Parts: sequence; structure tokens; C-alpha cells
Amino acid sequence: MKKFRGSALVSGAAAFALTISGCAAPEELTPTQSATSNTSTSEEAQPALITVAWNDLVYDFNGSSTLGNNVANSVVLYMMSSGWSYYNNSPELLLSTDFGSYELVNEDPLTVQYSINEEVVWSDGVPLDSADMMLAWAAGFGFGQAEDGTYLFDHANPREDLASKVPTVDGKTLTFEYDVQYVDWELQFTYGVSAHGTVMMAYPEITDPLEAKAKLVEAIQNNDLDWLAPVAEIWNTGYTVTNTPENPLVSLSSGPYLLEELVEDQYATLVANPLYTWGPKPAYERVTIRQITDSTAAVQAVDNGEIQIASGQPTADVLQLVQALANGSYDTGDEAAYEHVDLSFTNGGPFDPAYWGGDAETARKVRQAFLLSVPRNEILDKLIRPLNPNAQVRQSNIFIPGSPGYDDAVELNAMYNGTDEENREKAKEILAEAGVELPIPVEFWYPDGNVRRANEFELIKLSADSVGFNVISEAEPDWAWIGVEPHPHDAVIFAWASGSLAVTGSDQFFGTGKPSNFQGYSNPELDEILSSLDTELDPAKQLEIKLEIDRIVAEDAVRISIFQFPGLTWWDNSVDNVSGSIFVPYYFWNFWEWNTAQ
Repeated sequence: MKKFRGSALVSGAAAFALTISGCAAPEELTPTQSATSNTSTSEEAQPALITVAWNDLVYDFNGSSTLGNNVANSVVLYMMSSGWSYYNNSPELLLSTDFGSYELVNEDPLTVQYSINEEVVWSDGVPLDSADMMLAWAAGFGFGQAEDGTYLFDHANPREDLASKVPTVDGKTLTFEYDVQYVDWELQFTYGVSAHGTVMMAYPEITDPLEAKAKLVEAIQNNDLDWLAPVAEIWNTGYTVTNTPENPLVSLSSGPYLLEELVEDQYATLVANPLYTWGPKPAYERVTIRQITDSTAAVQAVDNGEIQIASGQPTADVLQLVQALANGSYDTGDEAAYEHVDLSFTNGGPFDPAYWGGDAETARKVRQAFLLSVPRNEILDKLIRPLNPNAQVRQSNIFIPGSPGYDDAVELNAMYNGTDEENREKAKEILAEAGVELPIPVEFWYPDGNVRRANEFELIKLSADSVGFNVISEAEPDWAWIGVEPHPHDAVIFAWASGSLAVTGSDQFFGTGKPSNFQGYSNPELDEILSSLDTELDPAKQLEIKLEIDRIVAEDAVRISIFQFPGLTWWDNSVDNVSGSIFVPYYFWNFWEWNTAQ
């Protein structure tokens, strides 16, 4: 079974979260039902099928869990769910009042109310209501956290510090109070998997969906953690499948499409949900998403008419092929995802103080030297600038190039911002100061089969080896290290993808003990600063806090950012209304508007 993320991770699991990106497509959301007995056509004539391509397939129908927090899942779940809002490709946050509404009902304490419209149901006909929202609240706000810091629900970005009071529920309405004046309240909360499905999988003897919902709400209200433990286990791992799930509860849908068939490493087919009567109605009765990891093959598939839309991690050669399509169009632009190298702090390797007998300063210098040896300019010149001549090295771990604060962040990261040769000389000097024995072995992971990252690894190895390291490939096709503490690799390369314009979110991977902090990095000073950003409403002060976060991350030599992802989407001209987006889910953002060209 596929262990974890094939393409990218989304930051957090709420609307503002980041997502991992790791395989062959560009890089941070909800569920479905097996439709073999539920595949009626709509009353109006619809084009029968559109086939599109992505580099990886859905493997987990809970996009909020640590296991499921991945772009490949988000793409499918986006098409299988509804919600209160979504981003267009401007990007602007648009409200979906056909699904429901939310409002700020009290400013102090900050209290919000979420409502779902009466006609909204799951694909098995069960109403989507406050029980589903209650489950999402418990998972997203760290309900049931143990004294040792572990979470009952293995959420990708649990925020136990934001809303500790149990919500009040009434039919299709849920109201809860924030403990703080949280700046991103409008983006923080969304529902996820079904309450009744999760409970009924955990307790098969419960066969009445309404009873399952009632028991869940009652258990949360009574703090009955023993009863909730099996429910949480299903929430954490029970939605992971790589073929059509045997239990239809795994893939319940609340949106325009539901799952018809899933075949590992081949394709996923979605079919129109006959119970979906709210919101925009897609033009196509079926959508098949084929897994094509090789972008060149995806271009050829569009040219042959096998697929109609595709996207991938572009290279100069791929762009030339796309531009040569006889009956195709394409869209390019940067995406809100960035490539970076992370170093491990607690795995006993050379970046861990334990490797140096507990000497934290020596470990920091070795980390600095390795990050300096990453040839960022050469990577851009050879792999990215042929696609985008204006691409620049990303010199911040917080700010997107061109955004407010980025230029100031560049100064804070000045140590790493020389030419590649200048940085290699600095690295040699730092290693000499540290007085360590060379070469230093570094076990380096990248996703096997990803051509661009394989090229990046070769460039990094050549550069780092020249300054005193011995970089050893630990490439593997899966992300088996995700969730392993400590993970076995000394350095890893992947990307985080963003899904919103939220102010907060850096705590997801820099905060001590956070589920998406795969490095084992911890800095109590930084934890306090990250927390202060949650309640800062003044944009100028938000900027100051973010700059301080960037400064500390650079000083501690936690990671180095390399480049902003260049996006490339191409399609056959038989399809109208296709366009890319900087946010997850990329070109799927307006799937309901795809139509046969007139």
C-alpha cells in the first residue's frame, strides 16, 4: 500500500493550511461513496466523460489527517465535497451560500456560528449537519489531547490552543467560541469526513446513522474519551485506501461527484452525484483522473486525444512540447508552492547535536554549512529559468518573492544569499571553524521517479561533496518517513503548497511537537512568537512577527528554500474554461465550468 504523499503536502488541513508536494506534478477538501449502484445520468444531456491527468491518485479520503494531508487527495476531495467558501484564480475568497453560511455572532469573546442548508446531504442520503461539524471541531482543535502532548485525532495541524470550549449544536447549526481573538477565524474551520460513517466503521453494531451522530455528539459533550478512541482511530487511519473501498462509508461524498472506481497507480473515476442538488452543476457526467507521473507522457496523451487536461512539474523540454501541441492551449505562472530542503534535528545524524556528543553549536554549524552548499542558483539556471527566465531564488522561508516583507526577509537571510561559489567557500570556512572530521555523511531523501528532483539531488551532491560532505542517495518512491519519529533521513527535499491567503500557518511545521514538524525542530522562543501571530490584527505588526520568524529559522539553520514552483497546465482545445490557479487544487479549482468547446 502507498504509505504517504506522492506529490505535495498542503499546509494545514483547514482552508489556510499548507500541503506537501513531492512527486512529478506541481504541488497547501472532503469525501465520497462507491457509486456502482448509484450512477444515474442527469435529466439534461451531459458530455459522457472527460479524462484528465495528475501525477498521483487519491489514497486517503480524509484530507485533514496527517496521513491524508496531500495535494493528490485534495484534488479528488475538492470535487467530492461542498463548503462555505472557495478561492477562485484571482485569488479571491468567494462564499458558497448555496451550501450554507457562517457569521461572527460575538466579537468578544470571538464567537462564530456555522449553518448548513437543509437540502445538503451525504451521498447515502444522510443529512450533513452539526454532528459532522462537531467531529471536525474535535479533530481540528485538539480535543482529547493527552498529558504527554499526543492527540486523540491525528490532525495535520491541530490547534488545541484556539478553541477549547465544546460547541453548542442545534440541527444543522454549530456555534463555538474562540479562546483568543484569532486573526484567521474565517479560514480556520471546515467540516471533513462524515460523523455517521466514522462512528459506524468504528462501531459496526451501530447501523442507524442518526444514532451514530447522536452518540458522537454526546461523547464529545461528556468528554468520553474511551468511547471516542475507536472513532479517532478510524478518523486517523480508516480512510486510507488505494483501490475502490469495500465499505462505501469510506468514500461518502457531499459534493458534485462521488467515487465510482479507484485502481491503484492507474486511475480514479468520479461520477455525478445524483443527490447533489445545491451549488453549480458540472457539465460532465464522469471525470476520470489518470495517474501519469511523466510530464512528457502527459503531453503526448493530450496530443493523442487520450486525455483532455494535464499538468506537471515542467522542464524546458516539456514546455517546448506543450507549445508544439497542434490542437492545444496552455497556462503558465508561479504557484503558491515552494521547493526546500529540510534537515533532521533528532534522528542521530550529523545535523543532530547527539551526533556531536550533545554539542548543539557544532550541529548548528554543520547545518549551516550544508545549507550553504545547496547550489540554488545552479538549480534555477539549469532547471527552472529555461521555463521562467524571470525566476529567482527564493531567499525566505516565510515570504513569497514579491510579497510585502520579502525584501526585508532577504536581508535577514543574507548569510545564505551569495553566489553558489561564495556560499561553498563560506561552508568550508564554517566546517573548518567547527573542527569536525570530514567528509560528513548525509543520507538524503528525494522521491524516486521524480525527474526534476533527481536532477536537483545530483547538483546538490556534487556541490556539497566538494565542501566536505558525502551525500548519499536514499531515494524511494513512497513517503514512508512521514509520521515516523524521528524519520530516518538526514535531509529531505519536497515542497509545501498553500491553499489560502491566511496570516498564520507557519506553526504547522516550525512549532514544537506539531504533527507536520517532521524535522523534530524545537525552539521555545519561536513557539511564543508563532503564538503571538494568532491574535495580531495590525498588518504592520504581523509583518514584524513574520520577519522575526524568518530570522530565527535562518539562524537555527532549519531549512533552505530554493524556488517558487512554476506552474504549467495544458489542455486539448475541445475543452473550454480551463485555467490554472496558484492555490491547491490548481487547475481543478473550477471543474464545474469545464465544458465541451462550442
